[in-house]
Amino acid sequence: MNTPPIDLRSDTVTRPTPAMLEAMFHARVGDDVYEEDPTVQALEAETAARFGLEAGLFCPSGTMTNQIAIKAHTVPMSEVICEQTSHIYLWEVGGIAFHSGASVALLTGDRGRLTAPQVEAAIRPENVHYPITRLISLENTHNRGGGSCYTLPELEALAEVARRHRLPLHLDGARVFNALVATGQDGREYGRLFDTISVCLSKGMGAPVGSVLLGSRAFIQQTKRIRKVMGGGMRQAGYLAAAGLYALEHNVERLADDHRRARKLADLLAARPYVAEVLPADTNLVIFRLRDSQPAEAFLAYLEQQGIKASSFGPQLIRFVTHLDVDDAMLARVEKALVALD
Repeated sequence: MNTPPIDLRSDTVTRPTPAMLEAMFHARVGDDVYEEDPTVQALEAETAARFGLEAGLFCPSGTMTNQIAIKAHTVPMSEVICEQTSHIYLWEVGGIAFHSGASVALLTGDRGRLTAPQVEAAIRPENVHYPITRLISLENTHNRGGGSCYTLPELEALAEVARRHRLPLHLDGARVFNALVATGQDGREYGRLFDTISVCLSKGMGAPVGSVLLGSRAFIQQTKRIRKVMGGGMRQAGYLAAAGLYALEHNVERLADDHRRARKLADLLAARPYVAEVLPADTNLVIFRLRDSQPAEAFLAYLEQQGIKASSFGPQLIRFVTHLDVDDAMLARVEKALVALD
């Protein structure tokens, strides 16, 4: 019997479980553009409540929720402060320029994490030559930082800077539940600090598609028009929203298992002679650098031969991502393949 492949490329590769599919099959639906889909409304309300915010907007992707938020917070010739490896800057196809006509102030963080003094120093003074600072955006966990997390005091200091300068604070929370589980923080604390939050349900949460943008009722009402012009108005979207609701109810606490497996992989990799460096595995991402004697292309090809898929993340950089479709038996197979390469 063939052994199943092990896909460590991303936590986006998960497939709905039978129980999640059952929930989708029995969803009550309506036309969401007419605001008549009860399951979409339930998902938006439940997600907002978990973060202490008033309302939510269900969208097909985290890229869309981020770009809608940026569009709503900015105007042309304004500027967004973010870390230089932020998803909103690197991985969203230049969407800030395309959708919003805005510039970016790129800061160098510690594994993607910014400090309050850094952000305050980047806020533009009034000068006709400069774009106007309109938004501060953070990412938690930070993808390029290997799933790094902010502490609550760090977030509070950043929020204080934003409030003092009357700037909105946005969170790209693509893996925000990983951050909450890893740190023991409460999502409602985030709602106290952030004006808007993008929550992805199709990564570690296991839903097949979907993200929710959170904010005040007035803000979310404004963003419905932006979602519409971006082509994000969906009809009987409750079938998808039901997967998101199931994920919220069943797949948050289990993220701790993904973190445990990621730490185990990180420890194993740190002991391999062909690995030069492993970033701390705070959550479910493991980023490591291979020594020059072990070419990345050959390493990935070797893993492929062992039935293991992984991602190149830069010159000699590899990323492993643990998720609900990787169990302990699969992890043991990965460990065996890594040790055999010594």
